[in-house]
Amino acid sequence: MTLIEARLADLGVTLPDAPAPAANYVPFVTVGPVVYVSGQISQDGNGLIRGRLGDDMTVAEGAAAARHCAISLLAQLRNACGGDLSRLVRVIKLTGFVNSTPGFTDQPKVINGASDFLVSVLGDAGRHARSAVSAASLPLGVAVEIEAMFEIRP
Repeated sequence: MTLIEARLADLGVTLPDAPAPAANYVPFVTVGPVVYVSGQISQDGNGLIRGRLGDDMTVAEGAAAARHCAISLLAQLRNACGGDLSRLVRVIKLTGFVNSTPGFTDQPKVINGASDFLVSVLGDAGRHARSAVSAASLPLGVAVEIEAMFEIRP
């Protein structure tokens, strides 16, 4: 068990199997030491986490949805690393999309659910650059979608 897996276990998190792509794209691309992970939509063991911030979801519910996106990002990264998360050097950047109403302005607070989770699991290696933007809608009506870039060791 890697240190990352031990920390996940301490938090009561088991990484799921990495979600399969829903269309004609790959879940991740590795270029040199950088892994680009395609957008992961908010879902948990019960299925898709749907909703629109500023309408039928609270910021806390949105942050929980973003946390689930981060869990899926780590599951994809595990696949990209051949099952060995100890190859992770750091999180480089997250880009978070929040399904929200025109007047909703707390997108950063929603994406904090992913950022805070990654720092709690990875420590300083989880600190990253980030964008958090609004979207008029997201695939399948989900609340949040997040893509990421990670640096890994060979």
